Order: sequence, then C-alpha cells, then structure tokens
Amino acid sequence: MKIDLNLLDARDLLAKKEISSHELTKTYLDNIKKGEELNCYNTVATEHALAEAEKSDLRRKEGNHKSPFDGIPIGIKDLFCTNNIRTTASSRILSNFVPTYESTVTQNCIDAGLINLGKLNCDEFAMGSTNKTSYFGSVINPWQSSQSDAKLVPGGSSGGSAAAVAADLCVASLGTDTGGSIRQPASLTGTVGLKPTYGRVSRWGIVAFASSLDQAGPITKTVEDAAVLLEIISGHDEKDSTSSIKDKENFFQNLNNSVKGIKIGIPKEFESDDLPVSTQKAWDECKQLLQSNGAEIVDISLPHTMDALPTYYIIAPAEASSNLARYDGVKYGIREEGKNLIEMYEETRSIGFGDEVKRRILIGTYVLSSGYYDAYYIKAQKVRSLIKKDFNEAFQNVDAILTPSTPSTAFAIENEPDDPVQTYLNDIFTVPVNLAGIPAISIPFANDENNLPIGLQIITNSFEEQKLLNIAKNIQDTINYSHKPNKWWTND
Repeated sequence: MKIDLNLLDARDLLAKKEISSHELTKTYLDNIKKGEELNCYNTVATEHALAEAEKSDLRRKEGNHKSPFDGIPIGIKDLFCTNNIRTTASSRILSNFVPTYESTVTQNCIDAGLINLGKLNCDEFAMGSTNKTSYFGSVINPWQSSQSDAKLVPGGSSGGSAAAVAADLCVASLGTDTGGSIRQPASLTGTVGLKPTYGRVSRWGIVAFASSLDQAGPITKTVEDAAVLLEIISGHDEKDSTSSIKDKENFFQNLNNSVKGIKIGIPKEFESDDLPVSTQKAWDECKQLLQSNGAEIVDISLPHTMDALPTYYIIAPAEASSNLARYDGVKYGIREEGKNLIEMYEETRSIGFGDEVKRRILIGTYVLSSGYYDAYYIKAQKVRSLIKKDFNEAFQNVDAILTPSTPSTAFAIENEPDDPVQTYLNDIFTVPVNLAGIPAISIPFANDENNLPIGLQIITNSFEEQKLLNIAKNIQDTINYSHKPNKWWTND
C-alpha cells in the first residue's frame, strides 16, 4: 500500500473504515524501514505502535474512539520524554535513558489517540541548524538538487521531524523551536512548521535547552494539519510555571482563508543583496499574491533585527550551561568511572557531550561568570527587551509580518562551513521571533532553480495563532504548492 497522507486524509480513511489503524501504522513502519538511509529515527517503537494501533481499532469498533484522529501514526522529536520509550536528545550522554513518565505534549497526543511511531533524530540537545551534531549521525534531507546527487542537510534542530514528514515516514510530527528549529527545517524540506507563542504549549517533560526560548510545535504537510496538531498539544499545564492560562482554542474549526483588510508588514531589515534571487522572487510574489487577495502591504522597520543573533548566542548558551549541569553521570544517563567524584564528572561530560554542546556550555559559563555577567548577559537581556519592543510597535500598525524563513535553500552536508558562526547565520530570520516569544509559521511557497523548497515565514503578535494560520491558509490555497521529493531512497 502506498501512503502519501496528511492528518485529514488519514482521519477520513479511518472514519470510512477504508483502512484500519493497524494497517496504516504497519505501512508507515514499513516506510521507515525503507527509508533507513535518511536516518530520521533514533528509536523505532514498532511493538508499541502496533499494540496501540490494535487498541485504537478496538475503540473505533466499539464506537468510543478518543478523537477523530484516533489511530493516526506520528513521529516525536527525541527531546520529548516518552514513558518506556528511549529518549536521548540525540546525545551520547542520554543514549541509555528510558523515562518512566510522559511529557505533557505527548500525553495530550495519547489522549487524542495519536500513535507514537518512534523518536526522531535531531541536533544534540537541539543545538544546531543542520542536524549534523547528533550523536546518531546526520539526518539526510529527502530532497535532492536537480544538479547533483549530493546528500543535503534537512535543517535543524528538528531535522528528523521535518524530513520524516516530507518522506512519508509519519503522517505528521512534533518538534521544538528555540531559535528556529521547527521553521528552518520545515523550510528546507517543503513542509509546514509552526512555532507557537511562548507558553501556549507546555514544556514539561521536554529535555531543556534554553528555558526562556524553547517551545514545542507541529511539523505537517498542510496548514490545516498544523491547526489540528496545535489544538491537540496546546493548553494550560499546572506542571509548567511558564504555561499560559489562556483557554484552549479551536484552531482547526475556526480556520478560514480570508485576508481582506489585513495589513502585512515587510521589514526593511530582512532585505539584503545577499538573499538568493529565487528567495527574493518568492518573497516578492507572495507580497503580490496577498495584495491581490485583499491584504495591504506595509513597509515597516524592526531596528534591532541585526542584534538578535548575538543576543541569542549569549542568552541561549547561558541557559543551556545551567540546564545541562544536571548531566553528571550520577542519577541517569551514561557514567564514565574516575578516581574520584570530580574526575567522574569530568570524564562523563567530556565523553558524553559532543563538540557543539561543549562549545555552547563553555560560552554560557563564560557569559555568566563573575566580571562578565553584566557585560554580556545583562546587556543581552536589555537588547532582548528592545527586540520585543520593535515587534510590539510594529503590531500597532500591521496584523502580521512576512519574511523569508531561511537565507538559503538546503545545502550539501559536506558543504557545512567549518566556522560555527557561519552555521549560526542559518537562523538569522527565525531567532528574533523566539527572543520576542511570539508565534510564527514557515510554509513552502516555491522551489528554486535546483528544485529545492523555499519557505516563507509569517509572524503575528502573541497568542494570535488563529490569525497566523488563516493567513498561511490563504497563501497555501492560492499557490497550491504540490512539489514532492522523488523518493530516491526507496525502490517503490
């Protein structure tokens, strides 16, 4: 059975009894096996998924299914703790960690009847923009350039989550976004990636990177699916002190595609001569499209945009150095023996963490150290406030902001720059949104001259995900993006 489904397709097939959850799940597990070369999964939960699918079929037979989406198989980024299923954060230090509890987000998915196929590869502790920092090796983008057979990066850190959706290794997936880690890989793989407002989705049970920036969200094939999955995973959680007390919203039910009278801001700071011609063309075409559909295009300024990246790379590593202090080889994770306690800590952390994670811990520890705290960390927090203020002022004049998602399309794994700062520039268009704590979505708009996906980013004010989804749906319905990777990794 060939499968190329989104959440709504799968829902309809199950409702009409044209397919069982067991058949659907088995097909996706077969796809995962055929797609092993893509390296999307760190752990495949075969027995668990098939057992849950049988339970779902029984619920449907008895007429008491949990939701219309009961029985649909999805993939989970290997950052969400899942009860009795290995959770590694793609790091050696957690390579043997099996949680005894479920994250709030994955529990919400279980409560809706969604089935966990397994844990998706990502950059180690979500630190990276290419998925090359994973202890389990790089994820390979299912897309290939029309000019070359070179293996391409899927983006990061949720590279496995995005690649698995693009390659039909799950119907939809969950990722996390700390500086663009949902939107950037979605852009590079031709999928839809939504980063919700900070606090919209619980962080409880998610392996922490930078606690004031991390936010979980969906990666899907369509805007409708993003609305469905956001509705399922969002809501107040008493176990997360930063969780919003706002009522759960019916994002899918309230979805429409009207942009009449909506003002769309175009920030001059995102314009650059270095932007690829194809990306600039897609951005210009989208402005014209929205204008034709009744929106008003407004030039705006976000003056502190260029300060966002250095600000992020002070705040995020500072929080990471604090969060990752718990991995010491004592209570869980791997342990390397030493002559005494200090040596055991040093050996465990030296062997357990990869180079990028060590680099960020060192940066973070430095900027928090005595004598440098005021010069770096406090200053970065002040600039963060200015970035948030820029967005607040912009949203007094516009409803949403339109930008490119990434500065380029997917590039060859072997071509990743040796200079980490060059790699950090991949997040230049996404990082300001995390610092401001506001929602944004990346949707596929066109393919470039090498037949690689170009994503565009829409940004709205805090807790305006409905508006965000509606604008994205307008673009999606108008362009009807239908490009797909050619499945070079399978003989089907």
